[in-house]
Amino acid sequence: MTTITCYLDFISPYAYLAFESLPKTLQGCSYEVRYKPILFGALLQHHGQLGPAEFAPKRDWTYRQVMWLAKQLDVPLDMPATHPFNPIALLRLALGAASVDDLPSRRVCEQIFRHVWRGGADAADPARLTALQDQLPVTREPQSAAVKEQLKSLTQEAIDAGVFGVPTFEVDGKLFWGLDALPMLRDYLQGDAWFDGPAWESFTHIHVGIERKR
Repeated sequence: MTTITCYLDFISPYAYLAFESLPKTLQGCSYEVRYKPILFGALLQHHGQLGPAEFAPKRDWTYRQVMWLAKQLDVPLDMPATHPFNPIALLRLALGAASVDDLPSRRVCEQIFRHVWRGGADAADPARLTALQDQLPVTREPQSAAVKEQLKSLTQEAIDAGVFGVPTFEVDGKLFWGLDALPMLRDYLQGDAWFDGPAWESFTHIHVGIERKR
């Protein structure tokens, strides 16, 4: 059985759509998925990037595109009342409701994703967060030092692995980034010989011709 690590942050609509699409993508494959919540903002800071919702033209396009993608995928999606928002409470809540290996189950992640991306309410509203916590199998205090440290550790693990965005799926040391990488992930899991050939690393000889100053 193949182990797939899914690095996610509930703030990302692409992570939500990929999460909802994953069972169909993996149909017929032998696998287990381990869901690892990480702080997307920390990835952006590490790599010196802005998020797609942090400058107006791309923000507008991102929201239009994800709503269209949701329609195409037949996945219910309502933009939350505020976005971007601080997702730390949700990430810690997921880890507080963790089960096997101190990681959240698919069911827990599903409840949190749908808290954000269905209904159009404020995902960070304190009353809604309290109600959500009451619905989850919380076994550790989300604000405990252990949970906070685990979120930092998982985020650093992702950075060290080369993760730069969410969702990212790691299999056998290979990273597959984004909703649009799901067909590529499926091909790999089904044994496409392309992944064992030279193409996977064929770009490593390409030199950087110009770099922008930050």
